[in-house]
Amino acid sequence: MDHVTIWRWVQRYAPVLNQRIRREMRRPNRSWRVDETYVKVAGSWAYLYRAVDSAGETIEFMLSPKRDLIAAKLFLCLALSGGAPRPRVITVDGHPAYPRAIAELKASGVLGRHCRCRTAPYLNNVIEQDHRLIKKRITAGLGFRSAVGASRTIEGYEAMHAIRKGQIRWVPKGDAIAQRQFIHGIFGIAA
Repeated sequence: MDHVTIWRWVQRYAPVLNQRIRREMRRPNRSWRVDETYVKVAGSWAYLYRAVDSAGETIEFMLSPKRDLIAAKLFLCLALSGGAPRPRVITVDGHPAYPRAIAELKASGVLGRHCRCRTAPYLNNVIEQDHRLIKKRITAGLGFRSAVGASRTIEGYEAMHAIRKGQIRWVPKGDAIAQRQFIHGIFGIAA
């Protein structure tokens, strides 16, 4: 089988898989860890914004060409619109855009008034370790040639990573047979 065939399947089915598993994911807790990492897309650096809870459960992710206040605000709005419970605390690293974005979202009423923004790099080790596993997949795939292809492929990586982490209800971590049956059930494939 040609590698382009696999790439086409990923481009077609990764967004569908990501959308369909969202209904089956366990709800994250209210202590969020938010950070971004960089990936190479078409020869330029892009930023992969990610949010996980304190237990490492994936909340949301977004690929952005910039690392600024607008991107941070857009990502936080995306994470809040996903159906996750509103955070009581958001732990960030030293990037100055996050406190400003959180303050603006609190002022507009999108975030609760009592939500705290905590700058503590060592508390973000949970998300840093989670970045490592996603970046390992990206490196093995030899990078991306377009932003759309990168976004779709990362959707597939994130969806499969959530399944492997045991973030899906009724599918235990490490049970490959249950994971396969879950994916077959999502796509309506007879096992």
